[in-house]
Amino acid sequence: MCITIPSPINGEITSAFGASGSQVAWVTSAFILPTAILELNFGVFGDLFGRKRLLILGGLILAVGELLNATAQDIHWLWIGQAVAGIGAAALFPSSLAVIAAATPDSGDRAKALSTWALSISLASAIGPLLSGSIGTVADFRWVFVPPAVIGVIAALVCLRLVTDSKAPQGRSLDWPGQLTIAVALSTLLWSVIEGSDRGWGSPVIVVPLVVAVLALGAFVYAELRSKSPMMNLSLLRIPSFAGAAGVALVGMLGFIGTAYCVSIRLGAVMHLSSLRAGMPFVVLQLIPLLLAPVLSRLLSQANPRWMLLGGLLPMAAGQFWLATISVTSASLVSFIGPVLLLGIGFILLISSLTAAAVNSVPVNLTGMASGATSLIREFGQALGPAVISAVAMGAAGSALVGKLSGAAAAVNDAGGPLAVVNVPTVGRAAQLAARDALAHGLSLGMVVCGCASLAGALITLVVVRPDASRRAAGVAASEPAVV
Repeated sequence: MCITIPSPINGEITSAFGASGSQVAWVTSAFILPTAILELNFGVFGDLFGRKRLLILGGLILAVGELLNATAQDIHWLWIGQAVAGIGAAALFPSSLAVIAAATPDSGDRAKALSTWALSISLASAIGPLLSGSIGTVADFRWVFVPPAVIGVIAALVCLRLVTDSKAPQGRSLDWPGQLTIAVALSTLLWSVIEGSDRGWGSPVIVVPLVVAVLALGAFVYAELRSKSPMMNLSLLRIPSFAGAAGVALVGMLGFIGTAYCVSIRLGAVMHLSSLRAGMPFVVLQLIPLLLAPVLSRLLSQANPRWMLLGGLLPMAAGQFWLATISVTSASLVSFIGPVLLLGIGFILLISSLTAAAVNSVPVNLTGMASGATSLIREFGQALGPAVISAVAMGAAGSALVGKLSGAAAAVNDAGGPLAVVNVPTVGRAAQLAARDALAHGLSLGMVVCGCASLAGALITLVVVRPDASRRAAGVAASEPAVV
C-alpha cells in the first residue's frame, strides 16, 4: 500500500512543494531503497533475536515514517518520512514470511497461508491508489499518509498479542561489512542517477558519488568473498540462468515502476486531473493480480518459469510502447485501459515467475540465498525506475524547451524545470502550453525507454535463462523440485 499510495498525488506534491521531476522521483525511491538494502539483514536479525520483536518494531517504525509524511512541510521532509517508513517495511516483509513458515509446519497449511499472504499484497496494492486518490481529491494530500500510519500501529499491536515468537539462529550472523558497502553503493548510485538531469552529469556533486558507488561496489565484492556468512553468495552469479534472472529482475522492474512514474506525472502534474481520476489506472493495474489469482497457481505449478517470464515481459513492452503514443491532449482515461491491462497481465506473470526462475537455476541448498538476492535486485530495480526515467524524461523535456521561454517563465524553468512551468499560472498560457508539449515529448520518450527495458529483459530470458541446464551444470538433478 505504501508503495502505490504516492502515485495519484504526485501532481499535488509537485504543486504544493514546487518540486522538480527528480524531486518527485525521490518520493517513491526513498521508500523502496532502504527496503532493498536492509531486507536481507533484517531477515537475519529476526532469525537471531526473534521475528515477533521485528514485526512489532517494523510496524511502529513504519507508522512514525508515515506520520512524518503526514506533517511534511517541504519535499525534503517527505523524503525523510518515506525513508523511515521504508526501514519499517524492510523489517516487516521478511519477518512476516518467516513467521508464516515457522507457524505452518504442514506443507498444505503453509501453501494456503502463503497464498493468503500474497493475496493481501495484491489487495493492498489495489487499495493504495484508490484510497490515495479518494482522500487527495477531498482533502489535503498529506492526509493520504494517515491510514498507513494507523495500520502500522494496529499491525504492531496485533503482532504483540497474537504472534508466536520464533527464531532460527543456527549458522546465522549479520554481515555488517557487506551491509554497509552495498548501502553506500546503491544509495550513491541512485543519488547520481536522479540528480544528474538537474545538476548536470559533469558536476562534481554527481561525478564524486558515482566514483564512490563504484568503489563501494568493489568493497562489497571484496567483503562478500571474505565473509564466512555473506549476505549474498557471489558464486551464484557464475550460474548463467541465475545471473540472467537477476538481470531480468533489474530491468523488468525498472521499466514497470518507471512507467508508473510517467503515468502519474502525466495525469497529475501535467494534465491536472483530480487525485481520484489520476489513481484509477493504478487501481485497474493492481486489480488484475486478484482476477488472475486462480489461474496463476496452476501456471506456476505447470509452466516453465522461462516462458512465464517471456509471457510477462512482452505484454509489458507492448503496453509501454502503446502508452508512448497516447496524445497529451487526451484527458479520457478510456485510452489508458488497453495498455494498462497489458501492463497488469505482464507484471503479475513477471513478478510471479522471477523467484521461481532464480531458485530453479541454483543448487537446492542455495535457494534461500537466491530468493533473497533476487528480492534485493528486484527492489533496487524498483527504486532505479523513477530515477532513470525521470532523468530521461525531464532531460528531454528541458532540451525541448530551450529557446522557447523568456522572462518570468525562463526564470521558473531555471529554478524548477518544465514541471514548475506547467504548474505556475503566472508564467502565461503560452509558456505553460510549451512546457506541456515538452513534457509530453519527454514522458513519451521515457515510456519508450521502459518498453526497451522490458524487451531487453525478454532478450536476456531467451538467451540466458535456462533453469534445468543450469541445475545440471551445478550438479543437481533436473527433476529435483526447487524450494521456493
